[in-house]
Amino acid sequence: MDIEELKKALEAVLKDVQAKLPQVQNENDFRQFVASVTGRKGTLTALIKKLSDIPQENRPEAGKIINNIKTTIEDEFNRHLEKIKQQTIEKKTTQSLQTDITLPGFRQKAGKLHPLRRTLSEIVHIFSCMGFDIAEGPEVETDWYNFEALGFPPDHPARQMQATFYIRNFRNLLLRTHTSPVQIRHMIKFRPPIKIIAPGVVYRHDDDPSHSPMFTQVEGLVVDDHTTFSDLKGTLEMFLHEMFGHDVPIRFRPSFFPFTEPSGEVDIACPICGIKGREGCSICKGSGWTEILGCGQVDPVVFENVGIDPENYQGYAFGLGVDRIAMFKFGIDSIQHFYKNDPRFLEQF
Repeated sequence: MDIEELKKALEAVLKDVQAKLPQVQNENDFRQFVASVTGRKGTLTALIKKLSDIPQENRPEAGKIINNIKTTIEDEFNRHLEKIKQQTIEKKTTQSLQTDITLPGFRQKAGKLHPLRRTLSEIVHIFSCMGFDIAEGPEVETDWYNFEALGFPPDHPARQMQATFYIRNFRNLLLRTHTSPVQIRHMIKFRPPIKIIAPGVVYRHDDDPSHSPMFTQVEGLVVDDHTTFSDLKGTLEMFLHEMFGHDVPIRFRPSFFPFTEPSGEVDIACPICGIKGREGCSICKGSGWTEILGCGQVDPVVFENVGIDPENYQGYAFGLGVDRIAMFKFGIDSIQHFYKNDPRFLEQF
């Protein structure tokens, strides 16, 4: 190929670009068209590669012709790209002008905390203000942490009170029935003084208006060289007054738990029908009182199981269900409402 043939071929590419470029209407098509001309396999690139076919003495002149044509094509490309961008802006502006900006907007609904999460946060806040630290542990536990270390040997009748979900093919693993295993793990790892709450999800085979197979629990533990049942009573009264108000009726009554001695349960006036009670009430069964939590002084056997000398240390523990407290706080007659995810229920909070 001589210089004249190269010049004619380059001019043909330029004329082809000038003829086809006005038909390119968007940036995607523009990029494809540019690649077809100046890309690795483009028409202009193919001609530039033929510079090696020109005799040595004519190559400077041929190179000058190539550069001129290439510069002209690039200028054409730049002008057309600016034109496309301007058209795009004008199109978007025209579309926006067609929108009536005086119409009211679409308000996004703000999310809310689930009533159980709100209640748990309030409980944790109250106990944190009373100097309690927060401790956590696994939801899948061994039988030893969940029962035996707490005074539940395998044949203990109190196990029947906590219908348990066991892990299939693992005889020693189960879903924890309370957060008491967190207390055991904490006492093994840390020495007294101890002052913790253990919030978390627990599992029992219960299902009625006031019980759920899965629920959230908060347990507390205080261990020191001198703690009394009076300390426990004062702590719980302060908590319940902060949670339900200073005029809520409260009563303590004796009970039994394998891991505390003496043990007690705490009741408050029924939030549905009041302390006078009402026949047929699904919460208090007409008694006017409903259980809110269990408590007691830590049994010396538990201290022995975790390596704490019961002669030198005493402690108290308590446990409460967040779901039940939320029911009483908001006047809800069935725990099942918390887990149905009904927007009509959740939007009330």
